[in-house]
Amino acid sequence: MRYHNITKDDMLNGEGLRVVLWVAGCTHGCPGCHNPVTWDIQGGIPFDEGAWKEIQAELEKEYVSGLTLSGGDPLHPDNRQEIGRLAQRVKEQYPQKNIWLYTGYLWEEIKGLPWLRSVDVVVDGEFMLSRKDNNLHWKGSSNQRVIDVKRSLEEGQAVLYQER
Repeated sequence: MRYHNITKDDMLNGEGLRVVLWVAGCTHGCPGCHNPVTWDIQGGIPFDEGAWKEIQAELEKEYVSGLTLSGGDPLHPDNRQEIGRLAQRVKEQYPQKNIWLYTGYLWEEIKGLPWLRSVDVVVDGEFMLSRKDNNLHWKGSSNQRVIDVKRSLEEGQAVLYQER
């Protein structure tokens, strides 16, 4: 897996103050995407132990709520296995932190990923320029959903996340 950036003290990509990993690779090609530089799966730099240590240092901070996985698309087929390992590793080492994942795939397409229980919230769906709304919380267009993963898996359908 490759990534473009690790953002610290982010307040826009999930609830609370967060660290965000911006991964490389996206095949959706959404018109109006705010981050097209991340589409190339070979872009950015390799995710290595140094990148993990950088994320870890942020997650050690009591005031950091958790990790957000964005991009690109963390669920690009070439990213899924390593993103799954990363999510599991974070959840095991930092069970008090939450994990948000942004993807252009729909919940119905990804709900069977075996490691998805390690993620707390999924923001799903491609960005649609025709449905862009700057007043939306945690998403860019009205077709996207902010999904509570645990409740959705329990109920067998997408359950929208309720702000805590």
